[in-house]
Amino acid sequence: MAKRDPIYLTPKGLEKIKEELRYLKEEKREEISDYMGQAIADGDLRESAAYDEARMLQSENEARIADLEEIVHRAQVVDAEEGADAAARLGASLHLEDDDGDEVVFHLVGTHEADVLEGKISDESPLGRSLMGRRAGDSVEVPLGSSKVTYQVKNVQFD
Repeated sequence: MAKRDPIYLTPKGLEKIKEELRYLKEEKREEISDYMGQAIADGDLRESAAYDEARMLQSENEARIADLEEIVHRAQVVDAEEGADAAARLGASLHLEDDDGDEVVFHLVGTHEADVLEGKISDESPLGRSLMGRRAGDSVEVPLGSSKVTYQVKNVQFD
């Protein structure tokens, strides 16, 4: 059996995944079981849309549980780097300033934690790759479609 690559996560990201896994195993399974029990109690299973839906929900839940268990099994938690000269890597928050003085904060996370709306950028994305290894005082060009924006790294910190 081939060895699978590790999945890099921040400590918060791993905890979030473990919490979702706990919810799906302990609470969602019970909800689906109750729903399925009700569908069975209602009668003829050959023509029961509720029973078919319950089976589909159960299948989706078990598939998600398997995915999350695989992530937890392969997880490698990254440690925070300390000091004023810390280089950006997973778990880092980068405070950037553009040429107009506008500030933005990006959090570098693993692929399974990425959420653009929360400013959580995957280390494997083009933006994430351009931010990796940067330190306070560095300039970084970020591709935005057909143009580029230049940011000054003001601060790199680990929560």
